[in-house]
Amino acid sequence: MLDELARIGRDPATNGYVRDAWSAADLELREWFRGEAGRRGLDVREDRNGNLWAWWGDPSRRPGVVTGSHLDSVRQGGAFDGPLGVVSAFAALDVLKNRNFMPGRPLGIACFSDEEGARFGVPCMGSRLLTGVLDPERALGLTDDEGDTLAEVMARAGREPRAVGRDDETLAMVGTFVELHVEQGRGLVELGSPVGVASAIWPHGRWRFDFLGEANHAGTTRLVDRDDPMLPFARMVLAARETAAAHGVVATVGKVRVSPNNANAVPGSVSAWLDVRGAREQDVRAVVGALAQGVAVSEESWTPVVDFDAALRDRVAKVAGDAPVLPTGAGHDAGILASAGVPSAMVFVRNPTGVSHSPQEHAEPGDCEAGVVALANVLEDLCH
Repeated sequence: MLDELARIGRDPATNGYVRDAWSAADLELREWFRGEAGRRGLDVREDRNGNLWAWWGDPSRRPGVVTGSHLDSVRQGGAFDGPLGVVSAFAALDVLKNRNFMPGRPLGIACFSDEEGARFGVPCMGSRLLTGVLDPERALGLTDDEGDTLAEVMARAGREPRAVGRDDETLAMVGTFVELHVEQGRGLVELGSPVGVASAIWPHGRWRFDFLGEANHAGTTRLVDRDDPMLPFARMVLAARETAAAHGVVATVGKVRVSPNNANAVPGSVSAWLDVRGAREQDVRAVVGALAQGVAVSEESWTPVVDFDAALRDRVAKVAGDAPVLPTGAGHDAGILASAGVPSAMVFVRNPTGVSHSPQEHAEPGDCEAGVVALANVLEDLCH
């Protein structure tokens, strides 16, 4: 299944993936999901927010056990972040059917919409809307790089934008959620284990910094006469690194928009997006506060610390072969559902290099297979 997905949204120049939400690649991935579900006789439903659910059994009669992940990607991302969880969900279901297992509870496979937030800037869009964490009006007004709103993009894809928002009917069908994901670090390499279980997700957020100056000619404007917003922007980037180190967190400026973006002009404005993550919220907030002096800053997303349900976490770890338990600094749909009160857990598959959000992202076939078996065992245990 990973081989089938490998061609969709792939940039031949870099071997990275560009799978923005509601793009042609995303729509093709959704059809692939429907096809895989149909081949297994599953009932596919799309909720009000564009999330896909494939069911073995009727979840309207009893809340089910759900696994899955997402198929969209960061721009120039890798092949495993998201797709491994969806593919492993289908593969785990195949394992269960080969065991002649009949679930005592409905079993679902989810494909969440716009987990990465690459197009509209807010991660886990589908699960945030589903749980009511994200205001629908704010979401529909978000714009992509072309100036198109989410409402316009969804309408062009044949969806009803006015329907988005908290979906209690769908939430009521999810009794437990377990997400498998490639690890985005080297924790399992250091622990010598092919699979692990998440204990918590660090608090993290994204902030937009807007630096204003005056556009002018690069050759005729004296240095003393310039109001160049690149200078405070550059100071902020350096300060972010230093301040993050002082507070024991990580900070990243990975997206910048310069206007008018001419090589022969002093910029008139610079917008930069800061991502900060750490084990403690107060340390993350302290870094942002220190950098926000004298500049316009807006918070685009915030996810508080997520401590996964301890009893479920320990049960999953035991069934998965006494898998080690470790925290993560990466956000996931499982974290959004857990924060909304849905008992949730995560299974990680070892990443030999720790590289993620990059074409170099990788997981060995043997480790992926170990993840499928672990997930199948967990689903069998939870579905009794």
